[in-house]
Amino acid sequence: MEFLFLVLLVGLMMLSLGLGFPVAFALPGAAIVTIGLAAGSGVLFAGDSTAYFMHGSAIEWLSAGVTNFRGIYWEADRDTLIAIPLFVFMGIMLQRSRIAEELLVTMARLFGALPGGLGISVIVVGALLAATTGVVGATVVAMGLISLPAMMRNNYSQPLATGTILASGTLGQIIPPSIVLIILADQLSSAVDQAGQLRTQLYRESTGAFSMPSELGVSSTSAGDMFMGALLPGLILVALYISFVLIYALIRPQNAPAVGSGEVMDAAFWRSVAVAVLPPLVLILLVLGSILAGVATVTQAGAVGAAGATVMAGYKLHTGPGRFVPTLLALGAVLALGILSQNYNLNVRQLDQSGAHGAVALAGLATAVLVLALVWSTWRTFKVDATLRGVMVETAKTSSLVFIILLGAAMLISAFRAFGGEILVKEFLTGLPGGFWVQFLLVMLVIFLLGFFLDFIEIAIVVVPIVAPILLMNPEANVSAVWLGVMIGLNIQTSFLTPPFGFALFYLRGVAAASVRTINMYKGVIPFIALQLTALGIVGFNPQLVNWLPARVSLLSENAPPPRNPGLQVCVEAMTSRQLAEQAPLIRERIAAVRAADTGMLPARHDRPLRQALDGMEESFGLMAAFDAATAAIEAATPDYRPLHREVSAINAAVSNLDTRIARSQARLRNYRGDDPDMVAERAAIEADIAAMREEQQVLRDSVPERWEAAQDAFQALVADEQQARMAFRRAAEPSYTAVSELAAEIAAADAVAALLPEVEALPLRVATADPEDVAAEVQELERRLLGVAGQGELASALSGLRRALTGRGASPEAARTAADEAVAVFESEAAWRSAAQDPLQQPLTALEAASRSTLGLRLQDRFARAQALEVARCVATHRDVSLRF
Repeated sequence: MEFLFLVLLVGLMMLSLGLGFPVAFALPGAAIVTIGLAAGSGVLFAGDSTAYFMHGSAIEWLSAGVTNFRGIYWEADRDTLIAIPLFVFMGIMLQRSRIAEELLVTMARLFGALPGGLGISVIVVGALLAATTGVVGATVVAMGLISLPAMMRNNYSQPLATGTILASGTLGQIIPPSIVLIILADQLSSAVDQAGQLRTQLYRESTGAFSMPSELGVSSTSAGDMFMGALLPGLILVALYISFVLIYALIRPQNAPAVGSGEVMDAAFWRSVAVAVLPPLVLILLVLGSILAGVATVTQAGAVGAAGATVMAGYKLHTGPGRFVPTLLALGAVLALGILSQNYNLNVRQLDQSGAHGAVALAGLATAVLVLALVWSTWRTFKVDATLRGVMVETAKTSSLVFIILLGAAMLISAFRAFGGEILVKEFLTGLPGGFWVQFLLVMLVIFLLGFFLDFIEIAIVVVPIVAPILLMNPEANVSAVWLGVMIGLNIQTSFLTPPFGFALFYLRGVAAASVRTINMYKGVIPFIALQLTALGIVGFNPQLVNWLPARVSLLSENAPPPRNPGLQVCVEAMTSRQLAEQAPLIRERIAAVRAADTGMLPARHDRPLRQALDGMEESFGLMAAFDAATAAIEAATPDYRPLHREVSAINAAVSNLDTRIARSQARLRNYRGDDPDMVAERAAIEADIAAMREEQQVLRDSVPERWEAAQDAFQALVADEQQARMAFRRAAEPSYTAVSELAAEIAAADAVAALLPEVEALPLRVATADPEDVAAEVQELERRLLGVAGQGELASALSGLRRALTGRGASPEAARTAADEAVAVFESEAAWRSAAQDPLQQPLTALEAASRSTLGLRLQDRFARAQALEVARCVATHRDVSLRF
């Protein structure tokens, strides 16, 4: 019966959408009606309102939906959601201020003389508008009103003209800042958590281990990562469009003729081009550049975009004197703030330490000028044609639509789970033969077909939360959430173009002249659909196109993950192995130089550890070779083990799905407890089904090949050998590097210790003649100055003991004099050996530390060097199959 109500839920949703009910009411309405019918049917036919739910009651599931409502509402200030109204405002403001129209006209003048020049100009403008708006419908309508008549007047074929406009208008789906990318990032961030739990559960079932290694976890995503990941695929799509139009124009010039404007490309021409093109490019640079540079979150970038669009609209709408004054003031203020922030510390809380009072004052003045320019521009948009009011109304409508649909979808998903829909989808997908790629292709096909009927918002918030955890948890492909989100975004964009229900087709049909035939629009989009499918294939087979830029930006940012990050270890080890093989002769040479140096002045606490460290570094070369051999042994065993592992994994998945079905049937038994003959018969039928499923499970278990256990034990032994080799290398290399680097730093601090020595030597006299409180304050100041000195443990301990002898519970003049003498002895000893070690040891130790820093000591560094970060980014951008570890 649960399946019947699940079908009813989906049917009611589709019917209400087909009848024209608003999505915001269709989604929660279908959920409430279905839950109510299930509860009523349970009372009527089974005497229990919970009879036809997987578990729980109608009230619990309705309250779960309300809880999801409240959760989404109270979390509406999340980075991924609050950016939506900001980017919507930016896009609508740019359109209302006729910047799009000026861009189209300018690009037509610039590219018109080329074969297919008008088509190329439409694509370029579509890409620019996509990077500034992220709203598909408005872009298609704007370009349909402006470009289509011009293309028709210049004898462009209707299919090419309409296809070009439709395809370029939908670029806003994938080129950031895209609303669909923001919503997908929000949904995928939740899906990653579920996928992580599912993968951990799979690891426990497969290996019996309590916890899963962190490096096998599911990679998360954010709106910023989605923006960066979609950038290169979006540009590839633009390049494919332009190439097609250019090639088509060369083959059939009569259908896409060059349009010579007769203009002379003199200085005045290029000034007009710069005025039309540079402001949108600057805005794109500010918005996307701030995200790519890691200096702004998506929300902050959205605020910058909204403010920049307002400033641009201010000079565009105002035609009187002083047209560009607010814009120039804003640019000057931003430039001044950028220069000041690069050269001074503008943190007001640190003003006493930085002393940058003048720079902070100038920054305050620049900020005031920027606010003035923004207020001035906003006033212009308010006065001229009530533009600001119209933009605010449209922004409120669009943003409200998004958030209301999010709330309605929360109720629908709750009802879907109430009737076991999520379990059925998981059983179906995991039961498919062919592994991840069959699951993925089927999901993409379903999303493609749903794009005929549903808007991208409904697809993103209804379908993605159900299927994304299943796809992300699969360790076979081990895809990143960013890649999955971009692939779904490209797919949804494709469905927007596909006849007969593509939304973009209806947008253009609504503004195109009657002479433009619908069939020609259908013909025109077919080549572009093929190009988008080509782009899907390119991105699908080359995940680096999506993953590389987010990884690069992350690893080069100020908040870059350290080399010890678990998710980076495979790539770090591969890079370490390669670099250690290259640098081994140099490191050995530096080790020999340290061994040859005089170490007689070193205290006992350093002498023996130094020799052990040098031995450990020498040993590390062989341990890394052993680790490489263990890794090679796993790679050699993989071709034979993988088919067997896949076969057994499929059997285990089928057994697990039967476990779920058995649990579901056992839960149904509670609804048939009475002695009524119908109840007894139904209970007997359910128990027979359970028995049959248990028999099927046993048959499946018996079908496991006999050699499986031996093969699994052998492969896991190889994995264990690799882990032991890894840990052996780390235990030898990292403490050795630490000992060398710390000793080098202590010797380098000889001058700092010597500088403090006169003041320490004066302490015995001060203890004998001065007030203990005053001397304790002096000692405390010495402790503070000692904090930055390497190897200050012995020194700090001596000063701390003196301070306690002066003011502690056991304070006494005798104890203070003894402690002062001990402190002097410790400082003199430390200063002596450090000074004596400078000439023979400082240079060879420093050279050895520098030579081994990027190999033996790489994981101990705070961050990667730039070249290392780029190499690791290239490595982590490739998906890695980890299924054999499960």
